[in-house]
Amino acid sequence: MGRLFAGTEFFQPAKCERCGELEENCQCPAAPTPRIPPERQTAKLAVEKRKKGKVVTVVRGLPVEGNDLPELLSTLKTACGAGGTLKEGTLEIQGPHLERIRETLVKIGYRVTG
Repeated sequence: MGRLFAGTEFFQPAKCERCGELEENCQCPAAPTPRIPPERQTAKLAVEKRKKGKVVTVVRGLPVEGNDLPELLSTLKTACGAGGTLKEGTLEIQGPHLERIRETLVKIGYRVTG
């Protein structure tokens, strides 16, 4: 696929903006998904009961694309001093840590409901 004036002497084939190679020869990895700023996201918090009476604090509503959810999970686990997991885009922290998670997310810049 070419640029302006295809089929004339002024024809310029399309080149990659990063490496300068022709687009058909470019070996650059795909561009990473841009990160969404925390200020533009709303986290929904809830405390849920699981099997055998276990309680978990759940964080929902954050998109998987544009976020580093494993890093956020690690931050929340450290802040609460508890374990947790990431299941299908939902963060689960062991125990009733609603207020501590809310404070941590607000400090990072997220809007919080629940």
